Amino acid sequence: MATAHRYVREAINLLAAAAPTLEQAVYRASRLLWVILDGTLIPIDRIAEDRPYYSGKHKRHGVNVQVLADTRGNLLWASPALPGATHDLTATRRHGIPTALTKFGVACYADNAYRAAGPTIAVPFRRQPRTLSTNQKKVNSNHARNRAPGERAIATLKTWKLLTKLRCCPRRATTIIGAIRVLQAVEDQGK
Repeated sequence: MATAHRYVREAINLLAAAAPTLEQAVYRASRLLWVILDGTLIPIDRIAEDRPYYSGKHKRHGVNVQVLADTRGNLLWASPALPGATHDLTATRRHGIPTALTKFGVACYADNAYRAAGPTIAVPFRRQPRTLSTNQKKVNSNHARNRAPGERAIATLKTWKLLTKLRCCPRRATTIIGAIRVLQAVEDQGK
């Protein structure tokens, strides 16, 4: 049993090593009109040191993963996992996503969680405390339409049963997500 477990772990590590870095993914994305940035919480088993992994927004334990997707909803890059209590904007800055997008001049659509993230990251108009004009509502509608493929990319990532609820150490999540990213790219090329 220990040998089989070791082989599986080695295979996952090899696949994860083939996953593109943020710089590589953003460089490839520079040919696109825009990319979509969104974050998701991957649920985990509750662990002893659970406070940093508890997401108050989702009311559950998990790891925060930031995702870059193309305009068709294909997964371009998935970030290393951070504790679930990490806000999306903090996670984005910690991974250097705004810097990479600015460096390669890639336009990006994101939700309101990424307000003030960087010059190339577009977010919708805020609704409160004032009401929006008709023009602002149209801009927000178009923004949501352009951002929708990012939700598809996250849904595709979460179709992998392993990510329904991680039952391993949260530190292994980064390697597992990297391996899934590579396998998903191979599957997408076959379509």
